[in-house]
Amino acid sequence: MGLGGGYLADRLSHYIVLSDAERVALEALESEERHLRRGAVVLEEGKAARELFIIRSGWVQSGILLGNGGRQIMRISLPGDVLGLNALAFDQAPETVKALTDVTVCPFDRDRVMDLIHAQPRLTGLLLAVIIAERTALADRLASVGRTPARARIAWLLCDIFSRLRITDPGQDEILVPLTQEEIGDATGLTSVHVNRMMRGLADDGIIERRGNVIRLLAEDRLFHEANFTNRLNLATSWLPEPV
Repeated sequence: MGLGGGYLADRLSHYIVLSDAERVALEALESEERHLRRGAVVLEEGKAARELFIIRSGWVQSGILLGNGGRQIMRISLPGDVLGLNALAFDQAPETVKALTDVTVCPFDRDRVMDLIHAQPRLTGLLLAVIIAERTALADRLASVGRTPARARIAWLLCDIFSRLRITDPGQDEILVPLTQEEIGDATGLTSVHVNRMMRGLADDGIIERRGNVIRLLAEDRLFHEANFTNRLNLATSWLPEPV
């Protein structure tokens, strides 16, 4: 975390130098904390969604229940991410958001977004760019799931996680991935057995190292090439207005 103490502020300061007023506005959104256990539902598909959440610690998954009883994990959210932004377009949450680990989130009423729009137009523009980047990355992942081999799907997921964690920790090349093989399968459209086989293959080829749930990146270029991964976090910000 940065000196200001706000997780969302730390994330957004990767793209622009925040003014004091912008940092104060972002930190105000994190004035409350809520602690949730693994498996807790943060937002439920089809239910009213009056709150948004900033993740302070832990990992969260957003997914959709399928008609056959299965599920598709659409996104894995990490500290500094905002949950519920897509619910601003609807009266009910369009997806179910659950804690993958014990998590701490900072809830704030959706009306606070309108306050931010009026008071801090540059931050609003940056958040819009972040949302667009996330939607573009989602399209990339859906293409990966639908049109690439199993090993490339696993590689893409790892590239995405490493790239996003490096926003606030640029040198990170080892992470504890708190996902079961079943959860990785739900994110990539694979069975648990297939997930294990593909992960073992990446390790045997010297691309990653696995120690339980700890994954160390050994050959970043090879992993990114195998996944055909494009980092969508390199945002253009020159169009943003001057800070207030």
